[in-house]
Amino acid sequence: MGEVILVRHGETAWSLTGKHTSYTELPLTARGEEQARSLAPLLARRRIALTVTSPMLRAVRTARLAGLGDTFTDPELHEWDYGAYEGVTTARIHQERPDWDLWRDGVDEGPAEHPGETPKQVSERADRVLARVDKALRDADLDGEGGDVVLVAHAHFLRALTARRLGLDVSAGALFRLDVGSLSRLGTEHGRPVISAWNVTSADRGE
Repeated sequence: MGEVILVRHGETAWSLTGKHTSYTELPLTARGEEQARSLAPLLARRRIALTVTSPMLRAVRTARLAGLGDTFTDPELHEWDYGAYEGVTTARIHQERPDWDLWRDGVDEGPAEHPGETPKQVSERADRVLARVDKALRDADLDGEGGDVVLVAHAHFLRALTARRLGLDVSAGALFRLDVGSLSRLGTEHGRPVISAWNVTSADRGE
């Protein structure tokens, strides 16, 4: 069976400054576009059965620049809804809530259209995405070609999805740092889910 390849979108102005970004549309910076392009050689080596992106333009643009064609959009690949913490840095939140931890506490309620998500809600969403990924991997094997499923999305959600893929509580996502413009792979060993590669960027390749 193929692997699940995780791609975090390239840099934006808010990722550069540490602001929480879920539903706010921001373009990639020039550096972010270059980060996306730098992933193309790594992805070109893989047999890709399916590419799915977050609906956010920064993810869609990253997929395109990375050379991923025939992509599909899954609304459930959007970033953790940060509610009242949209556009706010962790340092700023800690001024009012020194012990705050996203993975444990979730976020304060935001506007009606973006009220925020609890860790449990994010965990359940990740499980739904993974169920569809598993079906796509099985279908690719049945077709006789095999191949990987690529997910192009956002840091916190991909970290949550990784925790759930490994059979861990969603809070374990706190342990998996994920940089902008990075590629990671989730595979299997002896039938168990494992991390095959993690947080690979052009910097790791000396570029």
